[in-house]
Amino acid sequence: MPKTQLTPTETKNMMLQVADAIIEAEPILTDADRALGDGDHGVGMERGMNAIKEKLGASEYTSVGKVFMDVGMAMMSSMGGASGAVFGTLFRAGGKSIKDSESLTAKDLAELITSGTQSVMDRGGAKPGDKTMIDALDPAATAAQEAADQPLNEAITAVAAAGEAGRDASKAMIATMGRAKTLGEKSIGHPDAGAVSIAIILNTMKNFINN
Repeated sequence: MPKTQLTPTETKNMMLQVADAIIEAEPILTDADRALGDGDHGVGMERGMNAIKEKLGASEYTSVGKVFMDVGMAMMSSMGGASGAVFGTLFRAGGKSIKDSESLTAKDLAELITSGTQSVMDRGGAKPGDKTMIDALDPAATAAQEAADQPLNEAITAVAAAGEAGRDASKAMIATMGRAKTLGEKSIGHPDAGAVSIAIILNTMKNFINN
């Protein structure tokens, strides 16, 4: 049955499901990164998700924000490199923005994604159109803001669709950041691996909330 909001325990279980989905998608993420970079994104994300499972599995929560903060810290401490920094920042900063919330609503989701996305842009310098995870996150944040007054299940459905559209749009972009920058126009036709990860994360959240 679709959920209109989540308790802290449900939020924890959702993120454990996200971790499993990313671990399962490691070959997809590796292939996506191999087309544009050094091919280590999948393994790095798998490492981060295993750290999340270990951290969340051993913890109980009274606020949803703390769940996301712990997700971010687990990724930062286990992954290293650029991916660990930006994905860790996404969840840590997003979680901090809703740290006192006792349930995850559509309004909290909007704050989580918007604050997290802005923090990633501030930290890494990427902006929409640079062919990075921001190209999936920025439209997702816009969709979340537009759906902030809706039930959570309806909001996350719109957010996940926007993330997928952003991932697909990144295929036509020329990379201007990181290792992929050296490819120039040869980067056209491939989605950014970070955007692929974001789409998987948001879709898994959607599936959890709508079932």
